[in-house]
Amino acid sequence: MGALTFSAPASATARGGFTTKPTAADPYTYQVGFGNRFATEAIPDTLPLGCNTPQRCKYDLISEQLNGTPFVSPRASLLNAWFYRIQPSVAHKPLRRLSQSTDLEAVFSPLNPNAVFTPQDLGWDKFPLPTDQETVDFISGLKTVAGHGDPSLKEGLAVHIYSANASMKNKAFCNNDGDMLILPQEGRLDIQTEFGRLMVRPGELAVIQAGMRFSVKLPDGVGRGYIQEIYGSHYELPELGPVGSNGMALARDFEIPVASFDVDQSRWTIVVKLVGQLFAYDQDHTPFDVVAWHGSYAPYKYAMEKFINSATVDRDQSDPSIYCVLTAKSKIAGVSLSDFLIFTPKWSVTRNTFRPPYYHRNVSTELMGMIYGTWAGSATFLEPGGLTYEPSYMPHGESYERWKEATSIDLQPQRIGDASMAFMMHISGHVSLTKYALERSACLQPIREDAWDDFKPGFLKHLDMIAGENEHTDTPSMLNGSANSTTGIPTEPYTNGVL
Repeated sequence: MGALTFSAPASATARGGFTTKPTAADPYTYQVGFGNRFATEAIPDTLPLGCNTPQRCKYDLISEQLNGTPFVSPRASLLNAWFYRIQPSVAHKPLRRLSQSTDLEAVFSPLNPNAVFTPQDLGWDKFPLPTDQETVDFISGLKTVAGHGDPSLKEGLAVHIYSANASMKNKAFCNNDGDMLILPQEGRLDIQTEFGRLMVRPGELAVIQAGMRFSVKLPDGVGRGYIQEIYGSHYELPELGPVGSNGMALARDFEIPVASFDVDQSRWTIVVKLVGQLFAYDQDHTPFDVVAWHGSYAPYKYAMEKFINSATVDRDQSDPSIYCVLTAKSKIAGVSLSDFLIFTPKWSVTRNTFRPPYYHRNVSTELMGMIYGTWAGSATFLEPGGLTYEPSYMPHGESYERWKEATSIDLQPQRIGDASMAFMMHISGHVSLTKYALERSACLQPIREDAWDDFKPGFLKHLDMIAGENEHTDTPSMLNGSANSTTGIPTEPYTNGVL
């Protein structure tokens, strides 16, 4: 039997733009790329060519623009999208104010009695899910933990957790305060937006920007996770600097929905958040009726296990900025509002290096959470669904036991963080905590008062050797009872390790 032969085509041409393929866990299709201008049609040839607002759109669709930046923004930073929808968004009943949730905050001024500033580092066990006796959807399950700034000034951010056990039915949410970076920790989120659909699982992040209407279903029956909401800014990919053209989060790994629409004339309620207050209006059609859209202002998701770690491979360790997935600018040039960092599995191979996170006092506040796995840190307890808080300028680092281990262990190549994923919100401003976080969450961890009681400064064991080495020098020393070199005040010698 002769060998099979075939000839390759002499040439080929793509038949369409690249989109992802559905999977068992995610039935949707996505465009790819970060910061692109996209064009997508649920019905072919719907988008107008050569203009945005033709006198009459095809199929009598309505043209409508959504801006993420002012009209006169520089072209490089301008964000907008054009919708071609069945009914205009303006077709709705008057707004009404909803009763205020005691667990939702937006303004973090010291004048707000529900915003508490504290320099004490704190931790929370995993935040509870609703009980079977409750019916809680994504909106009613929002609870604010911390924040900085004021959305009316379009400067600052808020950190929330959400916990829910019910899908939103004929209800959509529109956050006018800022962009929401959503991190599922338990249960997938099936998010329908005006731009199309996103299925977001634990281990992925989703960003829904300000002014976008969306609805959340819970295909796994429950949902719990974290949200960082930024005011007056948008997430960007960090600069790569000396890292070069590749590495960290790759732009092509971000996924953007394709156009998807419903024909639905039933009653819908749209909930709007403005400066932390909730409002609502009703309309007799779905908000998800966009047949086609194009633009650069669009929701997206990212699978965080795709993050490409940079490495220190000889000695010392790099700052946590090498783990930055997304950053948001503040109004101060060169200073971020917040950096979102992700800790995924990596190799640790450095020699002559204290490998755990070094002791430090950071100008930024660190809020850290965990998606799954086990956190290797020892100074605080962090579990999936929990949170830790390290405030600006306050010292933190590993436990004494971990220090002793890390300074004496034989350093071999070591795999770190397998089957684990943790994240950090690196926030430049002072952050306040809410009364919910401090009093009503029921998962605030007690403060360990004895954490460092057994610490014994190793330096004191070397005093005799140091005294001997300095015996023939002219430098005044406290070790032998000489005068203090700064004040001239006589000092007592060290005896048996105590002054």
